[in-house]
Amino acid sequence: MTGRLTHIWRHPIKAHGVEALQSADLATGKTLPWDRAWAVVHELSHVDGSEWVSCGNFSRGAKAPSLMALKAALDEETGQITMTHPDLPDITFNPDTDSDAFIDWVRPVMPPERTPSARIVRAQARGMTDTDFPSISLNNLATNRALGEKLGADLSPLRWRGNLWFDGLKPWEEFDWVGKRVRIGGAILEIRERITRCMATTVNPATGKRDADTLGALQDNWGHKQFGVYGVVVKDGRITLGDEIEVL
Repeated sequence: MTGRLTHIWRHPIKAHGVEALQSADLATGKTLPWDRAWAVVHELSHVDGSEWVSCGNFSRGAKAPSLMALKAALDEETGQITMTHPDLPDITFNPDTDSDAFIDWVRPVMPPERTPSARIVRAQARGMTDTDFPSISLNNLATNRALGEKLGADLSPLRWRGNLWFDGLKPWEEFDWVGKRVRIGGAILEIRERITRCMATTVNPATGKRDADTLGALQDNWGHKQFGVYGVVVKDGRITLGDEIEVL
């Protein structure tokens, strides 16, 4: 079966908003451009963005479900981000200079029992992905549909906070790519590992409310809590919606 690229999504601020792209220029050893370029540090963390650290240092959807409903639009020339949420007025801000304004804006949808967000930091070396290497996540719409059938729900792919999505494949076919290389458009990625998922995926990205036991359904039906795979760019190139994915 032939898979084709159906979605490219980046998340300029880790766990805070998603943005759709039509194309992207991938660079060897780099994340998707501007993906997780910033992150929101909570009050118990002393991270400054100078080096990679684990996701436990940041505010994120697994602990604050309402964050999953954020949408973002980054102006690459000005560095301004416009962010929307169903329960908040829109905001446009510069994450490098307007951290306090953003923290004040998002505070009403943060759970009061969780450690409060403190500030935005820029990931200076590379995107602040969940992996200790500069990853891009690849996900299969057929796998998403298979899980949705088990749950009796139409699951939005946005639950998975993924970068690249494909259709035209068999469910779980992407797991066979681990240890191999795939070509997408002009770029080549080496597939490193499966992605183990967290509570963020239980949240409806339209509402910011938990409404599906994705992790339980994965465990009960397939014996794991994994969905999608992480890849690393090993050859520069442009990718565009509609590109075929070829296993090398």
